[in-house]
Parts: sequence; structure tokens; C-alpha cells
Amino acid sequence: MKSIIIFLLLATIGANVALNFTIFDLLHSVDEIAKAIIAKASYDLRPDYIFRIIENLVAGLPLQIASSVANEICVAVINQGRDKTPDKYAPVLTDIKFQMRTACDKRNFALENATALTADKSFDRTKPTVIFATGWTTTINSSQQEALTKAYNCRGDVNYIALDFGEYLNTLYSWSAQNSEVIGKYVAQGLQHLTTVIDIANLHLIGHSLGAQIVGSAARHYRVLTGNSLPYVTGLDPALPCFNKGERLTTLSASDADFVDIIHTDPGILGQWKPSGSVDFYAGGHFALQPGCFSASCSHSRAVTYYAESVYPNDEYDFLAKRCDSLLSLQAGRCKGNSYPMGYAVPHNLRGKFVLAVNDKPPYGKNAGVDFTNPETTTCGTCVA
Repeated sequence: MKSIIIFLLLATIGANVALNFTIFDLLHSVDEIAKAIIAKASYDLRPDYIFRIIENLVAGLPLQIASSVANEICVAVINQGRDKTPDKYAPVLTDIKFQMRTACDKRNFALENATALTADKSFDRTKPTVIFATGWTTTINSSQQEALTKAYNCRGDVNYIALDFGEYLNTLYSWSAQNSEVIGKYVAQGLQHLTTVIDIANLHLIGHSLGAQIVGSAARHYRVLTGNSLPYVTGLDPALPCFNKGERLTTLSASDADFVDIIHTDPGILGQWKPSGSVDFYAGGHFALQPGCFSASCSHSRAVTYYAESVYPNDEYDFLAKRCDSLLSLQAGRCKGNSYPMGYAVPHNLRGKFVLAVNDKPPYGKNAGVDFTNPETTTCGTCVA
């Protein structure tokens, strides 16, 4: 079977393409699927699993190729240096802000005056503080930002801060990728001010896609500035293109903070496929397409959707995962040990790689109960007069 897959891949790419990478670099996700089938051939393959394989081979293969080509282009551009990015797209410290968000209000605070946050009428120093950064082509008013704003305000037990980076990620990807490192440096300066007036132990940074790379950069720069590590960073499908081992831009990793949890939903295309956190969760297995998704962007954004669901009251244990190497092994009952929650309730002493199955519609978590809070229909967390 693997020889058939490789033949199809060679035929798809063509023998005369002169690119700076190998077929195995291009098609890692597909190769992993083939390996799983061969290695686990003694298992009884479920019909839905076979369908997922076919679906990912047909739909995921072109996306994998496109992602790898984009990555090569991005790396080549970045290797030319920062000066190749037009000045008007280069981040300026005074343009980056923390935005205090409640169910009804939004108020901006300059990074240089981050301590003013604690004087805001809605800021409670006794509560944890969550800061969320969205990804490429998004702004402060993105649907992802709204989703987490609503979820955390429904809980009501944190200070929720949105990172406002203006239009600096709403430009060419290579420029945006470079900007993520600079924005992270500026955020670290803001955090240096903020942690003089709040308990650093209560700080949690979350980022999606390029936003995950921003918070990783912020954590690394914060350590340089202060000599201290941030306690908790969450990466929601950290961006893959341009962020590779040995390249100029470094991906979010376990060494960036005391605890780093990463949720993978589009591995090998828009999101990182290698585990790099303290704990890595592969929702839906190592497939590039999530159940119910027919595009990379849908799968990539599911990381935010899943995380937001886990934040709502009654939904903290919707996504239970087991230490495992594949969805096939999980569904075959070969993964032993306890189940642990992905998302809001993740234990901070958890380490390793975990896999879980998910639904194709709400509730996305397979372990949702009868008291499930549906993020799409609940008014909890909204501004109700």
C-alpha cells in the first residue's frame, strides 16, 4: 500500500520539479498515515477510519504540497533579512496594546503603560489574567477573539486581555511571520511592567497560529529581560510555515515557559506537526483535516473552537485524551493509562503526546455531558442588559 501511495505522490509532483526539499519533507503527514496502516495492519480498521485516510489523502495531499512550497518561499524571504520588509509593515511599540475585555466593554492600554490595567474598574488583581493573541490576517475584532472573550467572560473568574497588534499580521505571510517575533519582544516589555503589579504566577498567555508564535517569542524575551520564566503558555495549532528547527524563526516549545501545552488540529499544513510542548494534544489524531472540515483553514481554526468550548462551565472535561501514538491505536483500545483533559482543565504536571477523538459538530468534545454549555447558543458571557 505504501508503494502505491508513494507512486501517486511522485506522479502528483512530477519528476522535473526543482525544489529545495524532498518528497518526504513535502508529504510527511501522508507518509505517517501509510506507516500507521502498515504498522497496525493486524487491527480491524473501522470504516470511519478508512474514510478519514482516504479523505486526507485526496484533500490533504495538495494542501501539504502547497504548505511545503509556501514554507520554502517564506524561509527564503526571511533569510534575506528584516530590511526586505517595507517600513510601513514593521511593528512600532506604541501601536501594540493590551485590550481589557468584559462582556460589555473594551478598553485599550499601551504596553508602555501596562500597569494602568490594574486601575481599570473591571480588573481584579486577585484573579488570574489571560492574554490571547490571534493569528495571520486577523485583527483585534476577529471571530476567534470574540469566541474566547465570550467563553472567559462566561466563567467570570479571570481578567481577559486581548492583544491588539493592529494590522501587522494582516499583510504578506513572510512579513507577518517576521513581525510575530518583534511583536513578541514588545509584548514582553509590556509584561515586564505588568508583572510589577500582579502576581506572575496568575498569568496565562494563549496564542493561535502566528499568535502562538507571538506568545512564544514574548515568553523568551521576558526571560531575557527579567531572568524569570512565565508560568503558563498555550499554543493553539502554532503556525508551521517559516517556523522550523534551525531556521531564523523559532517555534513555540516547552523551554519557553514553565508549562507549555499545545493543541494540534492541522498538523503538517498550517500547523506544526512535531510535538514541541510540555504536553501535545493531537485532536482527531495526526490527520490534517478535522472531522467536519474540508479545508486547512477550517481545521486550523478548530484549535480555538475546541479550546473555547473547554472554557465554558460544565465543559471543562469534554475533551479527554490518552497518551497514545495514533487515533487508530486509541480507537482499537491499545492506549492504556488514564484519560486527561485537553484545554482549560489540563493538569500542569502532564507531559508527553496525547491523542483524542472529536465530534464534527458541537459538542466537539466526545465526553460532553447532558449539562453541556453550547458556545454557539448560550448567552452566557454576552452583554445582556
